[in-house]
Amino acid sequence: MIEKLKLWFFRTAFNWWPSYRGTGARITYISPEMDEIHTRIKLTWRTRNYVGTLFGGSMFAMADPIYMVILIRHLGNDYVVWDKSASIRFIRPGTGRVRGIFRVGPEEIARIKAEVDLDKERDYTYVTELINEEGKVVAEVEKLLYIARKDFYKDKRKRKKAAQAA
Repeated sequence: MIEKLKLWFFRTAFNWWPSYRGTGARITYISPEMDEIHTRIKLTWRTRNYVGTLFGGSMFAMADPIYMVILIRHLGNDYVVWDKSASIRFIRPGTGRVRGIFRVGPEEIARIKAEVDLDKERDYTYVTELINEEGKVVAEVEKLLYIARKDFYKDKRKRKKAAQAA
């Protein structure tokens, strides 16, 4: 019961966070393990673009923070996770409701930890399809995330600052 309450609170707080709320998107589901998150956005006067379809920036923003949140939650305090780059490819106009499903399973988390522990830092790419009510793909969002051991990352930043000062 406590875990369900924590998930409800996280989802509610995230949905009310001003920078996410302003997109018009909402988190609709978080798995008990918090390794899968579902989002949705619907066509309203706030999310409508000039030609009457979903504003692409809102669809992009719906997907923007989700993988980073999942990875930070599962990797813990010994790792740094940063969004490095992102792109969106529009396939058809977004009308009605559009949803996205974001998942990083436990096997992948274990693989990431092993690879980053070995290499100290790495980039990972995730692609998510945004789907309309008819089940058709509206857009594909690609996210490139940088993941590093926190001790390595802090040392790397110190070296970079020292080199800039010299």
